[in-house]
Amino acid sequence: MGMPRRPANLSLDAALVDEARALGLNLSAAAEAGLRAAVAEARAARWRAENAEALASSNAWVEAHGLPLARHRPF
Repeated sequence: MGMPRRPANLSLDAALVDEARALGLNLSAAAEAGLRAAVAEARAARWRAENAEALASSNAWVEAHGLPLARHRPF
């Protein structure tokens, strides 16, 4: 069973739509793929912003003390 679908009205560049159709692209699938990528990028950016303080703290600790198990690394 597929995911539920919802119709959406989009305004797209006319020349781009014409070229996509000429190339036989599925406009709905292409738009969904682009939207999926944009959502993933926005989620990642939000996560980085929400966790910036913790990441900076962790990086500062590693810079000051080194990697916790570095002595066990074979390389």
